[in-house]
Amino acid sequence: MPIYEYVCMECESHFEELVRGDEQVACPDCASANVSRQFSTFAVHGASKPARVGGGGGGCCGGSCGCGH
Repeated sequence: MPIYEYVCMECESHFEELVRGDEQVACPDCASANVSRQFSTFAVHGASKPARVGGGGGGCCGGSCGCGH
């Protein structure tokens, strides 16, 4: 069962949800069903860590969330 990332279109809450089949998803904060699935990347866990080259690679630490980094 995949875990998807969502944003609530009513209260703008961001959350993850484990989805089974065509299950309807509701916001855990306001219970609205007006949610949008977000494009997300997946993480790979392994024994070695890739070398960091250059600046931001996206995500919040890359500055795309407006955190100032």
